[in-house]
Amino acid sequence: MRRLSEALYLFAITLWIGGLWVIGYLVAPVLFANLSDRQLAGMVAGKLFALIGWIGLGAAAYLVVFLLARHGVRALRGAGLWLVLLMAVLAAAQLFGIQPLMEQLKLAAVAQEAMASVTRDRFATWHGISSIVYLIQSLLGLWLLLWSGRGLR
Repeated sequence: MRRLSEALYLFAITLWIGGLWVIGYLVAPVLFANLSDRQLAGMVAGKLFALIGWIGLGAAAYLVVFLLARHGVRALRGAGLWLVLLMAVLAAAQLFGIQPLMEQLKLAAVAQEAMASVTRDRFATWHGISSIVYLIQSLLGLWLLLWSGRGLR
């Protein structure tokens, strides 16, 4: 059973962090570079970002349980648990705060037939915030990846 839980630990980290990097820094840029319809590219990218957000929350739940089961309260003193929790908070902020707000701004723009200056500016601001949050989450993920071997000890 220990081997299975350790394999799932490594799988969860790989899926989450690998997904963050592949979707954010490979797939999304390719979508926008190759699709002439930017709305379609944005819609597909948004669905992928939401998917990796849910994967992140699921992975975080398993990783927290694993680390607490493995190390008990000592896990609270390790960087791994706090990295996972911080990444989960960022994923939740994206999923339940930033992405719905951006979707609402897109719908408002469609209702106006053309993106009004104010709506466009608000969307651009929130897109920038979202990008920064995603970058921070990606970098924390690299740190978690470097730390992950210690979580097995």
